Amino acid sequence: MKETIKQFIDSKKQILLLFLLISIIFAIPSISYLLENKTILHFDAYYQFCLNNSDRVGQTIIYIAILTLLTIFYFLIIKNRNTIFKNMKEIYIYIAVISFIFVIVVPFISSDVFYYLGVGRIDSQYEQNPYYVTIKDFVESGDNAKFLEEDTVLAAGYENYWAGTTVVYGPVWTMICKIISGITFGNIDIALLFFKLINVLIHIINCYLIYKLTGQKIFVLLYGLNPYIFIESIANVHNDIYVVTCILCALYFLLKKKNIIWSILFLAFATSIKYFAILLLPFIIIYHFRDKKPLERLKNCFLYGMLFLLVIVVTYFIYVQDIQVFNGIMTQQEKFAKNFYIILMEYFDIPNLVSNVNKLFLVSFMIIYFFTCLTLLFKKHIKFREEMRKAEYFLIAFLFLLITNFQTWYIMWLFPLMMWQKKENSLLIMQIALISQFANAVFLINGEGWKNGTPFTFFMVLGICICFIFRDNFQKVLKEKNKPV
Repeated sequence: MKETIKQFIDSKKQILLLFLLISIIFAIPSISYLLENKTILHFDAYYQFCLNNSDRVGQTIIYIAILTLLTIFYFLIIKNRNTIFKNMKEIYIYIAVISFIFVIVVPFISSDVFYYLGVGRIDSQYEQNPYYVTIKDFVESGDNAKFLEEDTVLAAGYENYWAGTTVVYGPVWTMICKIISGITFGNIDIALLFFKLINVLIHIINCYLIYKLTGQKIFVLLYGLNPYIFIESIANVHNDIYVVTCILCALYFLLKKKNIIWSILFLAFATSIKYFAILLLPFIIIYHFRDKKPLERLKNCFLYGMLFLLVIVVTYFIYVQDIQVFNGIMTQQEKFAKNFYIILMEYFDIPNLVSNVNKLFLVSFMIIYFFTCLTLLFKKHIKFREEMRKAEYFLIAFLFLLITNFQTWYIMWLFPLMMWQKKENSLLIMQIALISQFANAVFLINGEGWKNGTPFTFFMVLGICICFIFRDNFQKVLKEKNKPV
């Protein structure tokens, strides 16, 4: 019996086929929904895995079961990577095949993509500035409601939760949404499919960049076959995958092409999608000029910092009219979801507690970040791996301590630097991402609601603790079981 199980696990064909089969099973509820409704318009199955299924406990059990199987075979593939895949071409093809399966999966955990497309639509088709005019403002002014009948992209955006909010992202992302929604003929089904296919292409590009940066298939697989990535970036079509691409491009030009200008440009593009990417700026500039004296490093920090800001300003110049261009971003940061701040709000009735804790973390973060950069400026021997580990720690602190409106897809921010972390930390990043998907089961049971952030946070912390307890066992996954073929 043990020998049979061993042969089954070691079988290249069976492991890959089973992961493929489970992925198809994951897509079945979406296929059923699309066959029944013929369109994604008026899609209202937010946080429902088995769409149109009122049995929330049942759907949650099914979701956890399928996700568990995906996770098990994901790690089995990584464990046996050197006998399963002969070369990188096979890896890219397999990742692409699984990616296309998740194109079918409707965005059952997040409806943000409809907001993306709605914003792009009022910008491209109706020539409205989405940083000052919301989708709801446009539709409800004059007789613009008539456009909802034929423009289903606009209609889906109008029904979205964020329809009454101006753009909450940087201008590079707004321009991407404008282009995509502008060439989809106002049809939400075409728009969503097109968006998903572009995200598949972006995903493959990210896998390629990771391999070019590391030369190791394990990192391509850790990222490329991760169920978390498939769910958040392809099924739910989140824009964080574009930030990952820009950061990877910045690192590629820094390390492989020794071109600081292109590196800065791509980092600026990343920041013009989501602002957290600016945290990497000092690390990139100082590393590039690591052979220079401190004063020369400081001078280059100023010069290339100005180039970085110039790119940001130019992208905003397309939309800016006044300071209100940042209103949407500020609105998003004032919200609370899925973190320990929710626990403070729910169980500690102390005036201004959440605000004061957040300010304390922010001030502490800024002080530590400033002195870290200052120390780096005068450091004699700068090693890229060491600095990327520091940068990753700052991203982790920013993600889990400073952001009050934490969302699971934000964990994707940690992926571009995972290759330079200690092996156990790289694995932990993957585990945290997967844990977040299991923790989302809380919302599958109870539906959307800010109070569900408390049990979500509990399961996140519990899952991370389990990973720490069994750290040595999990690390065996990263060890090459077989020699390369």
